[in-house]
Amino acid sequence: MRTAIVMLMLLAFVGTAVAADLGSDRPVKDNNVQPYDPANAYKQGGDTIFDATVIGGLPYYDTGTTAGYAHDYDEICPYSGSTAPDVVYTFTPTEDVVVLVDLCGSSYDTKVYVYDAGLALVGCNDDFYFSDPDCGNYTSAIENLPLLGGMQYYIIVDGYGGDFGDYILNVEGFEPCVFDGCHPDAVLEGEPHLYDGYEDLYNGGCNSSPDGVSYFQEIDWINDDDGDEPYDPGIAWMCGRSGWFVGSSGGDTRDTDWFLVTARTTGVMEFTCESEYPTYMFKLAPLDCATVGVELQAIADCDAPATLAFAVTAGEQVWLWIGPTTYTGPVLEYDYFMTVSNNVFDVVPTEEMSFGGVKALYR
Repeated sequence: MRTAIVMLMLLAFVGTAVAADLGSDRPVKDNNVQPYDPANAYKQGGDTIFDATVIGGLPYYDTGTTAGYAHDYDEICPYSGSTAPDVVYTFTPTEDVVVLVDLCGSSYDTKVYVYDAGLALVGCNDDFYFSDPDCGNYTSAIENLPLLGGMQYYIIVDGYGGDFGDYILNVEGFEPCVFDGCHPDAVLEGEPHLYDGYEDLYNGGCNSSPDGVSYFQEIDWINDDDGDEPYDPGIAWMCGRSGWFVGSSGGDTRDTDWFLVTARTTGVMEFTCESEYPTYMFKLAPLDCATVGVELQAIADCDAPATLAFAVTAGEQVWLWIGPTTYTGPVLEYDYFMTVSNNVFDVVPTEEMSFGGVKALYR
């Protein structure tokens, strides 16, 4: 089990970002499709399914470029009209397997999709990573893709619009998260199930209306109505649900959950989350939708809970935020478990966060 608890203490106000940085809708990309004129360049092979580069086994790693190739294929996930050149790989697993197809580290705006032997689409992604410091901006990946043993598949490395360039391809077995789940005494978040076209009027905070006030979910410090052990009136336990869907505008959208907490005592508040998929957790300030930004941040993941710890005064209101780190995902919904406490305890402070580093997560 991998456990990485991040302890952050608010040392000073480090600035704010514009409200759009916390948005549920993925930032709109330029849909102007640039025509591609294949260059007279040496080709590596794998121009079409008929000369696809063979993946002999997993894990598989390769680098290359789509420059000099022709535009042969395209899929909508969710953008259409691509004229970008594409490169083809083929893989026939010897047994049933679940894989990760990852273009992390590629140098351009990628797209990746997978066909079966009959060219039926079995997986597709355009923008898995967004402003990721390691994997890039608008870089593609397909997680948790099941493939049948003995069946041939084609992996297409493509680009958004007319984009092309150097790529990195990793194909490896995918191990799904084994999430321990929520404490049996935790209350349920209660948000309706997500679906394409969903409008978040439950706890979407500033993403749900201009003032956002009526769409915050209040954490009221009650985690167990019957009061049986291990009841603690100073800790709120909640089972939440987040995920991804196609919004009313037709674009990829992530569910963002905004919480309002009032400190019970002067001291330290601790905000902890564990999640089935990588999830941002933020402390926000100021409490104004027009100017709100990220003050403290951490990433929670499966078997790797994260914690934000910060000073509060009795009666102080705090905005907390939970949402996926990406705008698209391999599932529609996933679970997370969060706790908020207001106990007084000693915290070892870490370095003050750079606002420029936080802002880079969203730009």
